[in-house]
Amino acid sequence: MAVLVDPTVTDLATLLERGETTAEAIAEHYLERIERLDRSGPRLRSVLEVNPDALASARDLDDERRLRGARGPLHGVPVLVKANIDTGDQMTTTAGSLALAGHRARRDAFVIAQLRRAGAVILGKTNLSEWANFRSTRSAGGWSSEGGQTRNPHALDRSPCGSSSGSGVAVAADLAPAAIGTETDGSITCPAAVNGVVGFKPTVGLLSRSGIIPVAPSQDTAGPMTKTVEDAALLMDALVGVDPGDAVTSVVRERGPWDFRGALERGVRGARFGVVRSAFDVHERAAEVGEAALETLRELGAEIVEGVDLSGVNEVRDDELTVLLYEVRVGIDAYLAEHPEAPVRTLEEVVDFNRVHAERTMPYFRQELFERALHGGGVEETAYREARARSLRAVRDEGIDRALRALRLDALVAPTTGPAWMTDAIAGDRSPGGMWPAAAIAGYPHVSVPAGNAFGLPIGLSFVAGALDDEKVLAFAHAFERATRARFAPSFAERVV
Repeated sequence: MAVLVDPTVTDLATLLERGETTAEAIAEHYLERIERLDRSGPRLRSVLEVNPDALASARDLDDERRLRGARGPLHGVPVLVKANIDTGDQMTTTAGSLALAGHRARRDAFVIAQLRRAGAVILGKTNLSEWANFRSTRSAGGWSSEGGQTRNPHALDRSPCGSSSGSGVAVAADLAPAAIGTETDGSITCPAAVNGVVGFKPTVGLLSRSGIIPVAPSQDTAGPMTKTVEDAALLMDALVGVDPGDAVTSVVRERGPWDFRGALERGVRGARFGVVRSAFDVHERAAEVGEAALETLRELGAEIVEGVDLSGVNEVRDDELTVLLYEVRVGIDAYLAEHPEAPVRTLEEVVDFNRVHAERTMPYFRQELFERALHGGGVEETAYREARARSLRAVRDEGIDRALRALRLDALVAPTTGPAWMTDAIAGDRSPGGMWPAAAIAGYPHVSVPAGNAFGLPIGLSFVAGALDDEKVLAFAHAFERATRARFAPSFAERVV
């Protein structure tokens, strides 16, 4: 492989197009880095398993390029995927849970099929906060009973956040140029921010949820985690599509054709950004990075607007939890019903398995959220419907939508979260919170892009926009990224202080 330090997807695509390397050489390079940094060395534990077919797939794609040319910019580029996403190959889909150990899906999730169609090499499966971090209120981000504790490559004793911890860590540590995560509430954007990479949570419905182990389908979505916004746009161009197996993807037709990479050049000049001041309170150093980011946006020709009020999101956090508790049982039971090859058949069986094997599955924290979910009914119940309606009214109608309309805004902006906190398996996460809940509950696009650092730890900047304004929000992040170049490589330090 041609020597490149920390290459992006775009860098690798260029090398492949010029004939300066091969997909097989690239795959070999990343498999060696996974062995050296993830399995030994700092032992990041971000990759649960590598794809035994990765090299063969890369060779086939090299042959295809020679004979027929490239399918597109992802042809021959390796991508890691979160372990709650089905791959119809030799790899397992476990959500990090020993209850699903050995479970091999019969077919690819729709988003995986889209990646393969674009010519990507599926390199392996990433670790995650078990069951996408919806098992206990006291979990440690990045821990799973299958993979152990994922470690933040910037400071190994600090949290990688979750639940797409392995995807964020792997990209930050250059174990792959890109990864796919999933988010219900912060699970892409938080690990992107604290690991110093780009994370994009699209409008719910742009990417299919078929073949992804769910938490709450009303908020769940997959999304790219990359080193640059341009790379995220490239992946979105490949991933987006109407899936007959997921009715919500009909929204893809509402605004299109989609051209995420092509839309990046619109920039921010003339755009109006609403400042979410409450998110500046997560940490004083994050606030300093946020203030510098606002000044950069002004210099780029944007207008910064005060007066955004998203306080309603705090008033409906209990309602959101109610929604998730109802949906998780229905969703997991439906997924398992579609996968008769799985070793457990229902959420109740998962709970029973964890009780029997508690020494391995619950050494630090329990499963009280799962147990609460077992006592709920279906999503047709009044309690569920009223909780969902209150959530959307507070966060969409009286929150994001009102701010965008009343202040004539193009997007909202604020620090994503503070610097990474210490990993604590006993007490659980000490996250200060961040920008993600409003966009997550609303189902709106949210991108976190590296913006600076505090104590040598990354700080991300969030851009949030309205429904289906995904191209626009990526363009804003791209302009900011080009002006700041704030992403930096991890040091694999044991600690920062």
